Amino acid sequence: MFRIFSAFLAIVMLCCGQAGMAQSDTPDTPPPLEAYGALPLMSDAVLSPDGEKLAVLATKQGNHVVLLFNKDMSFIRSMSVGTIKVRYIKWVGNDRIMLVAGHTQELDGFTTDKAEFSIALIAPIFGNGQVQRVFADEAKLVSSIFGSYGTRQIDGEWNLFFGALELQNQNGRWVFDHGRPHLYRYEVGSRTSKRVASAGRSGTNRDWLIDAQGEVAATFEISRNDGDWTIENADGERLAKGRQEAGRVGLVGLGYDGTSVIYAEYDDEGKMNLFEVSLEGGGAQPFLPGVDVDRVHFDPATGNLTGYVDESGEPFFEDAEMQNAVSSLKNSFDDLHYRVLDWAPDFSMAVVQASGSANSGTYYLVDLETNQVRDIGTERPAIAPDKVGSVTTFEYVAADGLELDGILTLPPGIEAKNLPVIMLPHGGPSSHDKEEFDWWAQAFASRGYAVFQPNFRGSTNRDDAFRRAGYGQWGRAMQTDISDGLSALAEAGIVDPQRACIVGASYGGYAALAGVTLQQGIYKCAVAVAPVSDIGDLYSQEYRGSGRRRVTRTGLLDQLGPKDGWKAVSPLRSAEMADAPIMLIHGEDDTVVPFSHSEKMADKLKDHRKPYELVTLEGEDHWLSLSSTRQQMLEASLAFVQEHNPAN
Repeated sequence: MFRIFSAFLAIVMLCCGQAGMAQSDTPDTPPPLEAYGALPLMSDAVLSPDGEKLAVLATKQGNHVVLLFNKDMSFIRSMSVGTIKVRYIKWVGNDRIMLVAGHTQELDGFTTDKAEFSIALIAPIFGNGQVQRVFADEAKLVSSIFGSYGTRQIDGEWNLFFGALELQNQNGRWVFDHGRPHLYRYEVGSRTSKRVASAGRSGTNRDWLIDAQGEVAATFEISRNDGDWTIENADGERLAKGRQEAGRVGLVGLGYDGTSVIYAEYDDEGKMNLFEVSLEGGGAQPFLPGVDVDRVHFDPATGNLTGYVDESGEPFFEDAEMQNAVSSLKNSFDDLHYRVLDWAPDFSMAVVQASGSANSGTYYLVDLETNQVRDIGTERPAIAPDKVGSVTTFEYVAADGLELDGILTLPPGIEAKNLPVIMLPHGGPSSHDKEEFDWWAQAFASRGYAVFQPNFRGSTNRDDAFRRAGYGQWGRAMQTDISDGLSALAEAGIVDPQRACIVGASYGGYAALAGVTLQQGIYKCAVAVAPVSDIGDLYSQEYRGSGRRRVTRTGLLDQLGPKDGWKAVSPLRSAEMADAPIMLIHGEDDTVVPFSHSEKMADKLKDHRKPYELVTLEGEDHWLSLSSTRQQMLEASLAFVQEHNPAN
């Protein structure tokens, strides 16, 4: 196991020009901050369709490289990728790798000033073949992708299905026509593209399902004005219809045998319901009634449903062999939070990422026939197991009696008694934290802080009713759920409530601002990364960016509550109430929460002579995709917390 791991590190260092790994000077010295702030050494790993090869996306010194191995972990070759923001990698057949990356584009004359686009790059793994960018050879198409609809092998050739924007030829110049994607098939070998389905009509959105043969099996269309929607089969026959004024309805995928469509629709109370309808018609029927489905899995070769995971994390698969394989994995990683990145087609092998207490993130190749688990490599080799803070779930009760929990990360080697604490609410807010290694939480813990990540109401770690309980509760019950967690930790003797700061990003950044403006006397400082500072501005930006769609408006009002209550829960409108120093950190290229939210908040704090700092991350997006600016954020936030709430 150690030999394979060391070989992987040696290959990464050689390919990425890394001379050696940073280590602590003494046993009592924590790892350097770059061990946490840099992008992880590994970020993705996938098996080839024949199960014989493994591709690993590695990162070192801000550069990406794809490493290729045989399944016995013997090295094949490396491919340098550079600093592009790779989101994931995927095999196209057994001899090509596809990389999907994001890039930010300035826009002029559109409903938004900046947009995040995705590009697809295909590289051969043998020889000196040229890297191809999907749609780059088509003058009439924007060379970006707008939705991925699967990979199919048709007549021996590999084809990719993407949404694509067509340009209009005006006097020899290709100009923007409209922003509704058509469905295109891209043949990898010939680099040719063909439209297989047209975009929706003006004022609508359209989505598709592709069957095992590469044909359009079903088309979904919804009106952006009134929410009227339909699902049709390949012959144009209507399978289902309805009205969803908030737009919360859409395709999920094909059924187990590929002869039916599964779709999701939210009811008037906001509960997600799944339905199944035959491609031949006959009316929709409830699918998995009474089950809160967390996620679903599909066969990448056919697009057919293979199984699902319920909200408790329990997997259920139709195929007995796959169910046995998943159960075997659960037993192998029972003490860690794990996720399956990829399967061999016959379920004989799996690639797994796991992390948690004493594990900063490790990738494994699991032979399910022999139950052999082999390390591929670790995400953060400079962080030894004894330097990883323990990660557990802490349960508590909100002031109104609602049962809650959160993830508690403790500083390694320090007694869990009267510790300084960082409250670290997650983004979303429709998300949740798990018992896994979190680089930001662990960085604070390594410097002596307890870190608590509350799964407040509105989080997705429980049922739909719990998630819906967050509707209209920005700055209200969602906010007091966080401070109630602090009180519960203090009552348990774990933390000192007089030494608390609140830190977060995106919605968590909003909560950090709210913690020292809407709430008083609780936190000694706040760090807000890419925060929402004004709910009215958020609404206007989302609504304008959608092209002023009525369904977007309805959906936003459901989540944010009535407009007349927004001012009272917007930190920007209560900047004069700030009772602790605030650090604002924001990426200039953020297209999710624009930089203006931090800029305006800084101006308001300055007007009211409140202590603040504004840190600008040049070239950074909402997801902290670059090592250099992620490290800048971490160093700035930690220094600020240490100044205003020292650990000792």
